[in-house]
Amino acid sequence: MPDVVDWDLAVATATRFAPRGPELPAAEARAAVRELRTLAAEAVAPVRERTGLVAEFVPHATEVVDRPTWTRSNIDGFRVALRPLLDRMRERRAESPALVSELGSRATALQMGGALAWLSGKVLGQYEALVAPGAQPRLLLVAPNIVTAERALEVDPRDFRLWVCLHEETHRVQFGAVPWLADHFAAEVHEFLVASDLDASELLGRLVAVLRAGTRIVGGDEQVSLIEEIQTPAQRVVFDRLTALMSLLEGHADHVMDDVGPDIVPSVAEIRRRFEHRRSHPGAVDGLARRLLGMDAKLRQYSDGAAFVRAVVDKVGVTSFNRVWESPQTLPTRAEIADPPAWIRRMRATGPTAPPAVAPPA
Repeated sequence: MPDVVDWDLAVATATRFAPRGPELPAAEARAAVRELRTLAAEAVAPVRERTGLVAEFVPHATEVVDRPTWTRSNIDGFRVALRPLLDRMRERRAESPALVSELGSRATALQMGGALAWLSGKVLGQYEALVAPGAQPRLLLVAPNIVTAERALEVDPRDFRLWVCLHEETHRVQFGAVPWLADHFAAEVHEFLVASDLDASELLGRLVAVLRAGTRIVGGDEQVSLIEEIQTPAQRVVFDRLTALMSLLEGHADHVMDDVGPDIVPSVAEIRRRFEHRRSHPGAVDGLARRLLGMDAKLRQYSDGAAFVRAVVDKVGVTSFNRVWESPQTLPTRAEIADPPAWIRRMRATGPTAPPAVAPPA
């Protein structure tokens, strides 16, 4: 019986339909890769100093990659994240005709590959938070996308590359310095997926809601979330926690890259201005794809999370802010992301403690 997802087809589809990279002479492409590796190492000290988070830096665990490599990494991550759900689906499909099972696995792969093909041209970097047991997580810098973005923005290439490295290094440090974070993130993703279990009538109702939401999105309704429409009530509870966590992680990284920036990235203010303008003014096709894939919600996580981090750091300082990394119970809720004083009050009510993974700023 075929797997629930035809993983090889997903990789092939994403690779086949990924956008072409920028046209660069070979020597210039090699130089960009070398510089990104150098800047990734240069970002370690300032991020450690500004965040107070200490994670061992392993140079070979930071890789400058192309779009197909990024795609394969994400499909490997999907296989890890989806394992509990796919095992359950595999059991239920044991009685399905072989042809139906094969068609289903191929259809799912085509959908996954299509989405990843679009995303593979957008993502600048990524930390592999979900890896198979025993595997070494890597920090990936997607060279063609970084070069494409810096050209489109017409910014200083070295400044932009270092700015991106500061963001991605912050993600590496978040997971590397906080021992429980990766397992907690994986557990939340697994719980979210397992909570998708629906009987036939519920599934039909959910599909109708999704179709209606998709029609409204195509019609220009910006208040509709396709991701939230497809969720069960149990999933919405977990989704709120995941949204808060992702807002914290992305917002913290955005805060650090801009906070460190003025010291080592001379044109950081101009880069941020142009980057935000481009982020908030997508083309018609990109804008529709972003809304259908839920990327608009992802982009709000950057701004909402950064506002939370700035507000807390301004009020109580970095050391007190770092209580967020103490345990899952000290993470902000989705409501607290929008109301930073509420998180501060809750932490004060529980009394001060110092998580062992966090070092004071240098």
